[in-house]
Amino acid sequence: MKLLSGNSNRPLAEAIASCLKMELTKADVKRFLDEEVWVEIHENVRGEDIFVIQPTSFPANDNLMELLVSIDALRRASAQRITAVIPYFGYARQDRKPGPRTPISAKLMANLITKAGADRVLTMDLHAGQIQGFFDIPTDNLFASPVLVRDIKENLLKNGEKVMVVSPDVGGVVRARAHAKRLDTPLAIIDKRREKAGISEVMNVIGDVRGYHCILVDDIVDSAGTLCNAATALKANGATGVSAYVAHGILSGPAVERITASELECVVTTDSIRATEAVANCPKIRQISIAPLFAEAIRRINTAESVSVLFD
Repeated sequence: MKLLSGNSNRPLAEAIASCLKMELTKADVKRFLDEEVWVEIHENVRGEDIFVIQPTSFPANDNLMELLVSIDALRRASAQRITAVIPYFGYARQDRKPGPRTPISAKLMANLITKAGADRVLTMDLHAGQIQGFFDIPTDNLFASPVLVRDIKENLLKNGEKVMVVSPDVGGVVRARAHAKRLDTPLAIIDKRREKAGISEVMNVIGDVRGYHCILVDDIVDSAGTLCNAATALKANGATGVSAYVAHGILSGPAVERITASELECVVTTDSIRATEAVANCPKIRQISIAPLFAEAIRRINTAESVSVLFD
């Protein structure tokens, strides 16, 4: 088994390699002067089981091309099996046609990765579960919930606070219910109407949150408008405090400033996306590592063991 990393989130790749007591494969993933991606692998990979670790976060197109070119280089070097390890799968929010003459870009990404030569995919918390079906190769979709729930138990439940899990919108109820079941806590829902992309308006809180520390649970935080508006509504309805636990912290545009000025006490994300300087310096944002989770999944794929046990 060998691990290869692109430039998207090398600290995560190094942490995964450390968990597996391995070194990353020596390779150059660079750019020509015109920004074309160039990959050269400096180790023999013939007949090897290769895992390419490359989230396709911002800049999504550049990181996607690094992944595709790396897969092609490995295929032409006669690697036995190539697994694309994509902790954050970009374009996942374009999983259907929201209107006429619009693309389903998530399906296009799946086609590109498959045609490049990947034999299987390992990812986490896909925005829409049906994206697994977009691939014609085996695809394992891990969940960050065991990691996030463990952190909630260690940092909130031990303090003796009354805790309630809250879904920031109706679409996330299944995810929030799963967290509430693991934590044995009540569940509330934010009824939200979005007038246009990037702008959300909280309309109503479904459930009695008075006297509870509310934990907002979501898969992605991008501009943070939804979470900040939800926190304001929960505090207005009597919540003693509001925290957020999110699998993928994109945190683009004014997200950090919004979180800093909001009612949120903290926003906890995984390190599926490399933290920017602004995110790393924000006292309200904290990242927890998913390296042990991915390391164990990679080990199990390599040894043909069950991966589904990691969901618990």
